[in-house]
Amino acid sequence: MRWSSSSSRATGRVPFPSQRCIVQRVPSNLRSDPKFNPKGLVDMAETIKVDAMGDACPIPVVKTLKALKELAGPGSVETLVDNDVAVQNLTRLGRDKGCTVSTEQLTEKQFRVTLATEKGVEVGESEADEAQCYVPAKRNLVIQVSSDAMGAGSDELGRNLMKAFIFAVTQQDELPQTMLFYNGGAHLTCEGSPCLEDLKALADQGVEILTCGTCLNHYGIADKLAVGEVTNMYVICQKLEQASNIVRP
Repeated sequence: MRWSSSSSRATGRVPFPSQRCIVQRVPSNLRSDPKFNPKGLVDMAETIKVDAMGDACPIPVVKTLKALKELAGPGSVETLVDNDVAVQNLTRLGRDKGCTVSTEQLTEKQFRVTLATEKGVEVGESEADEAQCYVPAKRNLVIQVSSDAMGAGSDELGRNLMKAFIFAVTQQDELPQTMLFYNGGAHLTCEGSPCLEDLKALADQGVEILTCGTCLNHYGIADKLAVGEVTNMYVICQKLEQASNIVRP
């Protein structure tokens, strides 16, 4: 095993610490062993291990490109990262370079992305310094609730389904930006609602809860609002237009 390091060039665009990689040479008598070469794709000359834990985009891509450049021929680069965006960007890099890509989640916050090549990878002189990555924009998810019951048929069943739906929203990895309540859905944000505890929990986590004021007045429950704020049709229209995704239970 040997240590290899390469220093970064100051470009003013991509500040990152100098790369340190562990280069592990696989003995020739083990290269055909499925334990060391499970896919049986290449007679690996070496494996370069890159630690990009805690590194923000595009540093994991930059480090991996530099490691790919170090490969003299067949081999692989294993990069450790701590977020899904880095996994996506490294996967895209590997495919662009014609590598075989595999990913493995080691822990909740640790992923290993392996780029394997049968004949080496061509990396331009300035390619690593000019590397860019794709950071997906955060979705503007809006949930639109127009009734206190979910679906048609049995009202009792529908109310139970709506309660279960709103609880399920609290369990999602990605919470909505906004929840809109109007018409019969206005009852859900008022005193006595079976969903009130879950809606308050969502509001505490930053979800915007908006209820139509006209609807509250129509049902005579304007003084019963217990979570979120009163809104109007102009704002409701605006929120729906700006949404990247709309869910209607």
